[in-house]
Amino acid sequence: MALLIKLLIAHLLGDFVFQTQKSVKHKEKHKLKSIRLYVHALLHGLLALIALWDLSLWYIALVIAISHLLIDAAKLYSTNKNNKRWLYLTDQVAHVAVIITIWLLYDGTLINFEIKELPFQFWALVLCILFLTTPVAIALKTFFTRWKLDSEVTGVASLKNAGKWIGMIERLLIFIFVVMGHFEAVGFLITAKSVFRFGDLSKAKNMKLTEYVLIGTLISFGIAILTGLAFQQIVLL
Repeated sequence: MALLIKLLIAHLLGDFVFQTQKSVKHKEKHKLKSIRLYVHALLHGLLALIALWDLSLWYIALVIAISHLLIDAAKLYSTNKNNKRWLYLTDQVAHVAVIITIWLLYDGTLINFEIKELPFQFWALVLCILFLTTPVAIALKTFFTRWKLDSEVTGVASLKNAGKWIGMIERLLIFIFVVMGHFEAVGFLITAKSVFRFGDLSKAKNMKLTEYVLIGTLISFGIAILTGLAFQQIVLL
């Protein structure tokens, strides 16, 4: 289990933390001619090698780097305006499938990945916290590209990236509440957000904005709750 969790952490770092929007656009424009595509794949291999912490396992990192390059290249040449959201999901599923396959082939059989200094529950906590920040924010942003709302349409102006940071803080708080077993605090947080949002929605008088906020809130909260429940199950292993 430690191998799987650490490789997933490496994947999230490579795809969401250390990859900029500028790099993504450069890859989309130049595809296989983009040097950033190859740097991105090499970064995933390096992060995987760091996660493995054993130079003799270089071939596993190489498999991850090559597979990441091939999957991303296939995505770049297949993406269009109609399938961008679903290909994004397919791309992530493919990357995770490679990692799971490696885990099933090697963990507990050919290689000993037991971590004596830190229990795998610690790495699971790191994975959950990391997942609930930038990765979920980017996933939600990609999903909501089908609906574009700006201040001219809604009548409400906001700080740059404020919604992203609010969402990340909300998910982390909900995760903590769920892990600690305080579901009543989750209800309180939902109520508090509803009170603060009510003024903006009333001022905008825009049904699209109301639906946009409601869908985003429910999905974001749902992901955080499910992540918290999943972590509880991992701790019980």
